[in-house]
Amino acid sequence: MVVPNYTYLKLKMSGPNGVITVKSTYKHAYDYDVECIEYAKAIVEAETLIVNLDRLGSEALDSKHHAGTFEPAEAVKLIPVDPTYPDDRALRISATLDIK
Repeated sequence: MVVPNYTYLKLKMSGPNGVITVKSTYKHAYDYDVECIEYAKAIVEAETLIVNLDRLGSEALDSKHHAGTFEPAEAVKLIPVDPTYPDDRALRISATLDIK
C-alpha cells in the first residue's frame, strides 16, 4: 500500500524494515509536470500526423492508372528532325514559334 502526500511531496510505503519515505522537491515536481505536458503534446501531434498521412494516402492517385495519351494544350506544328532524311521523326512545337 502506498500513501502519496502531495502537500509535502512525500510518498510513504511499507517496507521490510518499516516505512519507506520518498521525498521530492517542488522543482522536481514542476519539471516532471512540464515533461508530462510535453509528452502529451507529442502524442497529440503524432496522432494528428497519422490522421493526415492516412487522408493524404487515400487522396493520392493510383500509380497504375494511366491518364491516356498526351494531348497538347494548344496548336502544334511538326518540324522534321533531319529534312534530308526521309522518315517520320519530327518534333512538335507550338504553332506560334518560329522554325529557326
